Amino acid sequence: MSLLYKHLRIHQIFGANTDVGKTILSTGLVRASALKGRSVFYLKPVSTGPLTQADDQHVTRYSAQLKDRIISKCLYQFSEPVSPHLAVNIDNAVSPTDETFVNSVATYIKKCASETERESYMYLETAGGVHSPTLSGTTQLDCYRPLFLPTVLIGDSRLGGISSTISAYESMLLRGFIVDAIVLFKDEYYRNWEYLKAYFAERGVWVSAVDPPPEILPDPKANFSITEKYYETISNPDNDTGIGGVVDHLTECHAKRLEDLSSMSSRARSAVWWPFVQHGLVNGDQDVTVIDSAQSDFFNTYHSRTESSSSALRPTFDGSASWWTQAFGHGNPALTLAASAASGRYGHVIFPQAVHAPALRLAERLVQKGPGKGWASRAFFSDDGATAMEVALKMALRTFSRESGVSAADYKQLGIVGLKGSYHGDTIGAMDACEEGVYTCEWHDAKGFWFEPPSVSFKHGVVTISVPSLVKANEHDIVAPSLPWVYDIPARLHTPLAQVYRNHVEFALSNISTPIATLVLEPLLMGAGGMIFVDPLFQRVLVDVARTRTPALPVIFDEVFVGLYRIGMESTIPLLGVTPDISVNAKVLTGGLLPMAVTLANDRVFQAFLSTSKADALLHGHSYTANPVGCAVANAALDLIEKVARSEEWVDARGRWAPSDDAASKFAQIWSLWDPTFVRTLSQMDRVDRVMAMGTVLAVTVKDSAPGYTSHSAKSAFQALSQVANNDRQPLSPAPGGAPFDVHYRTLGNVAYFMTSLNSSASTVRALEDKIWRALSELS
Repeated sequence: MSLLYKHLRIHQIFGANTDVGKTILSTGLVRASALKGRSVFYLKPVSTGPLTQADDQHVTRYSAQLKDRIISKCLYQFSEPVSPHLAVNIDNAVSPTDETFVNSVATYIKKCASETERESYMYLETAGGVHSPTLSGTTQLDCYRPLFLPTVLIGDSRLGGISSTISAYESMLLRGFIVDAIVLFKDEYYRNWEYLKAYFAERGVWVSAVDPPPEILPDPKANFSITEKYYETISNPDNDTGIGGVVDHLTECHAKRLEDLSSMSSRARSAVWWPFVQHGLVNGDQDVTVIDSAQSDFFNTYHSRTESSSSALRPTFDGSASWWTQAFGHGNPALTLAASAASGRYGHVIFPQAVHAPALRLAERLVQKGPGKGWASRAFFSDDGATAMEVALKMALRTFSRESGVSAADYKQLGIVGLKGSYHGDTIGAMDACEEGVYTCEWHDAKGFWFEPPSVSFKHGVVTISVPSLVKANEHDIVAPSLPWVYDIPARLHTPLAQVYRNHVEFALSNISTPIATLVLEPLLMGAGGMIFVDPLFQRVLVDVARTRTPALPVIFDEVFVGLYRIGMESTIPLLGVTPDISVNAKVLTGGLLPMAVTLANDRVFQAFLSTSKADALLHGHSYTANPVGCAVANAALDLIEKVARSEEWVDARGRWAPSDDAASKFAQIWSLWDPTFVRTLSQMDRVDRVMAMGTVLAVTVKDSAPGYTSHSAKSAFQALSQVANNDRQPLSPAPGGAPFDVHYRTLGNVAYFMTSLNSSASTVRALEDKIWRALSELS
């Protein structure tokens, strides 16, 4: 977790390289801070080399006259003066995990904060350069990132130091670190500080140069004496060449950060129009979530009403995966670096009748190896899911028009067939592909027919198919033998229920007056309509019937939400056993870093636009079509997806859901990161109507006499999740730093849904399950 105290100003000290003077300047900062009448904590998390040469001992030795104000500490000490990842092996010690290491640092910081109530300072000195390995071998920037402490970068005053300082700064910037100051020694020969001051002044970064230390003398007594005099000089608040000014600047930065965070709620309420928010229900600043940073599965949110000994920032689990986008957590360095590299190489370049490597690689892997394998021939790029769906609708309507011979006069009468509760985005064209509802606007002009979908869930602990009375009179709930049975489409295609579905669909389509041109489905799971897990047999029957018509209706799969393993499978196509003519992917496509979408189409659709006339082309595009940054990030995300899909945690999760006698069957793909016993048990609680989980998604429908999108019952039922329980019963919180955490979540009326990243740890999911269980138990 990011730690921010009102009374304890903390700065982490990184070096542009090894041997640049971190400890000397840290000692100067500690002394200068103590001379301002403040208590000062110095922490060296890892020290390597003889104890007599340890950095924390150096700080203690040269701060003896201020010892009543200064506390220095080292957490991990190793005997050999080598990189920490080597030192731990040489000492035959067990290397702590990054999580354990960061937790130990956070625990010590919190201990220091609790021991003082007056204004005080803390300096946390790292080892070597910014990318020097920690004990586990992870580079320091990535290992320390969960703490997200504001930093001081110690620049390199030696030959080559300009380059190493700028490179270190950019590495920190890429990971989101706040660099409050760059400090380095004055070297009168290389004069790096002059260049760096000018360079960083243009970038608004504060640079300070400090006189270098004296040469080390062979006589220990004499050396101590001249070093002590040096520290007296540079630590003197009245010395213009000292570092008293650095301390003042860091303190101002701390105060400014707190001031900005405390004002953001009220400023946002005055300037921002939020999506999907009724501003009339926002009662005050406490209703606004102020996000200072985010890392892994957690936001760091600001809370002004905290005890003086508590951090003003606390971890908050991102319970909606930031509207279904997050795939690998926030601040993933692989995605950030991919974006940076493409931005530096291309920026953005025009795409019509052009190509660049990131777009070509992405198109080929989606068409030839990914969700389009075996059926798609082309990939069309656009900006987001809604615009990609408008592209899909244009493709389908043109294909049907050409094949059916419908006249131009009748083009605007063409409609679609879909499901009630469907949602394809908020652009007006995408809204028109849905039935009238809460998301539509005054221009809504939907033309088509929408079936009430049968759904799948756990009710009272058993797998249940809920069938609307319009489909099958007098029978609403069917108890299924098992979850794998529900998704065994080949076996169910010849059941009586399949025939009931088929008769219902054929009868309905033969009795509607609107000419139907395409079938549009959100396969398996309809998101914004209420997290409806549709009976897959019904959707398969819809596709089969659509293809018996003349001409066969083009079929669109909207996989914006469910695609690329959001629900545990790359695509829903293999499970349904049919291919679409068009499919759409977005959200997980770029790992949640930035918007991009792809519409895949088969050759039938492509041929409907192919001619020698420009007017026949797909005249649709966006200024940022195939943005190289987005394409590069998507390729990096797909690389990560391939790894996580083979991970041990996924294998274990699949094993929990697979039938014990058929764990290797294709039905092992119907699984979830959420525990099956938890899901079944939750469905038996008094306040719960039904529960369903698949992949990363958990949906809980709360009993409500007036259900629907405008209901507040789910929000009320889970309100306890937005409050930190300091006496959490789990042995160790999975939040960064091991801190108690709350949960940011979204509801759809009487439906609460929770979503993890693809790589969320089992410990994180178990902790969430415990919180969800307790929130509902408290209402019983």
